[in-house]
Amino acid sequence: MPNPSRPRAAALAATAVLLTSALAACGSDTNDVDLKSQSLSWKDCPAPSESEGGGPAPSPLPGGATWQCATMEAPLEWDKPEGDTIGIALIRAKTSGAKDKRIGSLIFNFGGPGGSGVTTLPAFGNEYTKLRTRYDLVSFDPRGVGRSDGVKCENDQQLDKYFQQDAIPDDTAQTKKLVSNVTQFNDACERNSGKVIPHVATTDAARDMDLMRQVLGDDKLHYFGISYGTELGGVYAHLFPKNVGRATFDGVVDPTQNSEESSLGQAKGFQLALDNYAKDCTSKVEDCPVGDTPAEVKAKIAKLLEDLDSKPIPGIFPRELTQTAATNGIAQSLYSKDFWEYLTEGLAQAYEGDGKILMLLSDSMNGRNEDGKYSNLQAANVAVNCADDKPRYTPAYVRSKLPEFRAASPLFGDFLAWGMLSCTDWAVAGAAEHPDVSAAGSAPIVVVGNTGDPATPYEGAKKMVDALGDGVGVQITYEGQGHGAYDSGNKCVRGAVDGYLLNGTVPKAGTVCK
Repeated sequence: MPNPSRPRAAALAATAVLLTSALAACGSDTNDVDLKSQSLSWKDCPAPSESEGGGPAPSPLPGGATWQCATMEAPLEWDKPEGDTIGIALIRAKTSGAKDKRIGSLIFNFGGPGGSGVTTLPAFGNEYTKLRTRYDLVSFDPRGVGRSDGVKCENDQQLDKYFQQDAIPDDTAQTKKLVSNVTQFNDACERNSGKVIPHVATTDAARDMDLMRQVLGDDKLHYFGISYGTELGGVYAHLFPKNVGRATFDGVVDPTQNSEESSLGQAKGFQLALDNYAKDCTSKVEDCPVGDTPAEVKAKIAKLLEDLDSKPIPGIFPRELTQTAATNGIAQSLYSKDFWEYLTEGLAQAYEGDGKILMLLSDSMNGRNEDGKYSNLQAANVAVNCADDKPRYTPAYVRSKLPEFRAASPLFGDFLAWGMLSCTDWAVAGAAEHPDVSAAGSAPIVVVGNTGDPATPYEGAKKMVDALGDGVGVQITYEGQGHGAYDSGNKCVRGAVDGYLLNGTVPKAGTVCK
């Protein structure tokens, strides 16, 4: 179901027993050695596939250089490296600087889980122009995502209905319908992608990254992880601490939380972001069109959602804006302060009976294009989270937790609580309560926390630093709004991160950027 907690970036890691056996297996197998020595065939990138979100091929880089794509073969099962392989789609922009200044490849993961790095890196490539002076910029579709044997569940028409469902049930009948819809979706995932879904855990992706490091010819993994990418980076550092080069985590997942704790933390985070939005809108010189005071802004939103529960309004024909879609769209708008103006416009229109903008925001969260085609963002998101997250929650348990979630967020509490049902009847058992990111012996990792982050609340940065272990995590703080910090353009944040990635200068722990 649509659930902003699942772009939460909190997939959970596999057990120590599996890690130990996998390490032993891939250290000695002949096929694994062959995969390490494979040669990648780089070619100009085609247009993104439907599963990656569609659209045109990436535009040329400044100076006329092109984005190049390739496919790396990795073991489908890392504890059976001699068996079947899976193709991992890669993208790169070769360094713009002198060869003798090149450090290596800088690998990006932008989060999700479920986001396509092959489409996201070119979209934000201009943000990393300075980093490209010393690195090849590289990203990838993690296994189960996009071109990397992307998980398939329901078709576009079914997904339209799925994302229109009432995901905030009020009674027993609505709860049964929600559970039935989730089960139907999850059954479709098993039916259409049963071979890959047992092998899309975060530990699998981390092992793919170490193979990627070797295939790209790097002694160390230089890494930039955002959102869920911070958890993936933490798991990598745990598995391969001696292979960590220069790494940055931005928009940081709390690795100590299980899926329930993460959802509750997000309820608090999104409520904080909504509070900040309401204060910002009503503090401007011009009138705030959605309320005169912060309390009125939030009260009107609550009333809108209550009304939509029983009487949806026109959205994007033929679909209507439901309570679920509106809540999802509002959550999407809180990921960046740059989106707040769209939230204001969307709310103003919704109060007049027009739900188009909030529907567009919800579609963006769900990976739906204007032509009605869906990427596999949400399918992969569920698959990775359910492979990682050991807990499985029942409707009765969720209902018992509603008071706690509502206290955390009157607006988003119910929505995020019921989202915990997303792994109900999933075909693969979850691996662990939470990931192990302890990384004794790793090089320093710069950990950037944003005090106004709704999706990965600020407190998670300190938890990540502590979990990485003494002498590894170096925390800096950005006092800002939105998800993540580097892409805000803040000069202090960029100076600290660029200084480490480009020059190896570790920022002072406790640095605060405003």
